[in-house]
Amino acid sequence: MSLLSALSIVCGLMLHVSFSALNNHYCVPRMTVPYQNELKLFNEEGIFNYSTMLIRDDLGVLLLGAREAVYALDINNVSVRKAAVYWRVTEEKQRECTYKGKHAEVECRNYIRTLHRVNATTMYVCGTNAFSPTCDYMTFVKGQLRLEGKQEEGKGKCPFDPFQRYSSLMVGNDLYSATSINFLGSEPVVLRSSDLALRTEFKSSWLSEPNFVYMDFVGESFDTLDGDDDKVYMFFSENAMEYDFYSKVAVSRVARVCKGDMGGQRTLQRKWTSFLKARLDCSLPEPSLPPIVQDVFLLKDKDWRKSVFYAVFTPQSGLSQVSAVCAYSVSAIRDIFNEGKFKTPVAVETSHIKWVMYTGEVPVPRPGACINSVARKMGMNRSLDLPDKTLQFIRDRPLMDEAVRPLTGGPLLVKRGALLTRIVVDSVLALDGQRYAVMFIGTENGYIQKAVNNAGEMFIIEEIQLYETPVPISILRLSSGKGQLYAGSEFGAIQMPVSNCSRYDTCVDCIVARDPYCAWDSTTEQCSSVYSVSSAKTAIQSLKEADVTQCPQPDPVAAVDFTLVPGNNIQLPCQLHSNLAQVLWRFSHQTLHSNSKYYIYSGGLLILRASESDAGLYTCDSVELINGRAYNRTVAVYQLQLYSRAGVGDNTTPGNEVTNSSNSTYNVNTATPELEPNLTNKEPLKPENQSDTSKVTRLEVAVTLLSLLSLSLLGVIFWIWNKGRWECLKFAKRTSESEAKRQSAEYMHIQNRTSEIKLLGPESGRPCSANNNHSAVDFKGNGEHHFTPMANISSLDGLGYINDESEI
Repeated sequence: MSLLSALSIVCGLMLHVSFSALNNHYCVPRMTVPYQNELKLFNEEGIFNYSTMLIRDDLGVLLLGAREAVYALDINNVSVRKAAVYWRVTEEKQRECTYKGKHAEVECRNYIRTLHRVNATTMYVCGTNAFSPTCDYMTFVKGQLRLEGKQEEGKGKCPFDPFQRYSSLMVGNDLYSATSINFLGSEPVVLRSSDLALRTEFKSSWLSEPNFVYMDFVGESFDTLDGDDDKVYMFFSENAMEYDFYSKVAVSRVARVCKGDMGGQRTLQRKWTSFLKARLDCSLPEPSLPPIVQDVFLLKDKDWRKSVFYAVFTPQSGLSQVSAVCAYSVSAIRDIFNEGKFKTPVAVETSHIKWVMYTGEVPVPRPGACINSVARKMGMNRSLDLPDKTLQFIRDRPLMDEAVRPLTGGPLLVKRGALLTRIVVDSVLALDGQRYAVMFIGTENGYIQKAVNNAGEMFIIEEIQLYETPVPISILRLSSGKGQLYAGSEFGAIQMPVSNCSRYDTCVDCIVARDPYCAWDSTTEQCSSVYSVSSAKTAIQSLKEADVTQCPQPDPVAAVDFTLVPGNNIQLPCQLHSNLAQVLWRFSHQTLHSNSKYYIYSGGLLILRASESDAGLYTCDSVELINGRAYNRTVAVYQLQLYSRAGVGDNTTPGNEVTNSSNSTYNVNTATPELEPNLTNKEPLKPENQSDTSKVTRLEVAVTLLSLLSLSLLGVIFWIWNKGRWECLKFAKRTSESEAKRQSAEYMHIQNRTSEIKLLGPESGRPCSANNNHSAVDFKGNGEHHFTPMANISSLDGLGYINDESEI
């Protein structure tokens, strides 16, 4: 190897370590599943905006709301339509809408935004109705879907604007909704539509240009010691009233009201007396403005105190492509509202801080509290009995001083790339007896990220492309009982199983995937759902350690014969099984490095101007780091035989099979495993089958230029190191000091030599340690391994908001 080539490799490795240290927060999916026609899809020509869903397990249907249509789809196969009802606007309504300056064919239509269960056969449905929101009752009886024709005023129950964020919830016979109550969208309101209707005050201190995203109910009156009431929690973002900058800054909030609230007697008549709100904290690794909450899901527990809200956040600025998921416990939110300090407006405007912590006396009963045992002992059994002093306090100070911190202290998951849009979470009982929260997260480009938290390590099991063309996922619904996920977008609804264990062909694949839904069934010798294995005793699953020692020995990898013609360039493809794996090439037990002779890239190995000495055995291994341990798997083996006119190789190595066992033709442990830095992800040009000295000359010139460029960046690298970014180096050191244990004939630990593994490219082999701008794998079955970049959707508007509906 020349001096210049060696220098370029060293510099490339140092660059890799530096950028890995910078990007060690970002999660990378282990597998990428490209679009497949086998997923069940529903759409109808001329109908758009499939963004409202209601799962009715009892009726066996998924109710799907779109523009001017509601469908009853088979819950087991959404491509089967059982019934449909069309609710179109009248010409008169459309004209009125157009006269007010709205687009006739886009905004002046009826977008179904509300679908809620009323009873065994009846649903409550609302639509925008050409900026004149209207509600009605709908029944599904004997396979027929029918509107009852009992139309009601939908103002405050449903938004005027079809693209405005909105949320609603049905609790008993009461509809809770959060939207704007006027045509211009300038009067936001949290409304309860019931015999005793309540709403928020029209004050910026209560709601300041909010964007509502989610509502849910928590039964806090159950098994409570203080006689508390049930709550409705809502999540939204709004302009921050705490600060006064040159431009508006948005913050994310959580608010709550009490189910038994009846308003005040004189103060806050027909208004909430229990409306409180607090800021949500979810810090991104990059310096930025507060992120915007886009969607929330409540994972309920039998003990409501252990229930957890999972929230998706995106940046305010369209310049950033970093999203995050944060989790918040119901108990933590409750404690802040019940015991936290309040904020109050500053008396003198001397700075950009407009609200500060209130240090004065707090009235009793506590402002914003539900009617509980304390209030009842004071003779107050209804909110109508609360004193004016308490009501005036909460009318002027609905904001809490302390922000709600994430359950884990920071984000559960941080991902760079296409922004996250929607989230649902399933609780899965694994074979170890523990429950795992599996998150399904939709993205702007039509993918689902399936992630799980394994003993504090956030791990994206796979990303699945739902739509053939990139389109934002606007709604997600989960049926845990059916084991199905339902997604909606502008162009259709798709059904996807929560797991596809048959995707893993071998025991080792099944175990290393660490999917809580899947286990290896030793009886059937298949990777199966944990709910369908023949016996838990014969099933193998290792979610935390990925222990494959119980797996049977794999079949040997057969060598593929290649003919070597001296002077030609030879391309040997190698297809990795994981986005987190790194490639390791060996020639006759010696590790290969990228240099003027060999070019190692994402799809294989290129041998430049092959000579007689290049004949022999080439092995491609996939090396993946799991919990600091390296797993090695032989992916491809090639036998290069020297071409001769007699048809017989003059310089060949006998044998046509390679295995990983110690008594076989080839032993993985006989070579020192090293990975060279991959300095480019681009595919090489197709090699010409002829000798060309000028090509090699140009390559050497390129290597020289690369070396000079690497040297010029050394100053930047040392500056990064001086900033204390040593995580990747520490990780490699810990890995080298840990004693590896052999797992199987197909996957095994690289014993005592892990420190010599040099990882390729920006992905350092850790699920949350690399930049997410990786490529999707396209397996075309032709022996080649191509990488195609995932498409990115254009950036969001000024506040970074994803303008799709996300109601319950």
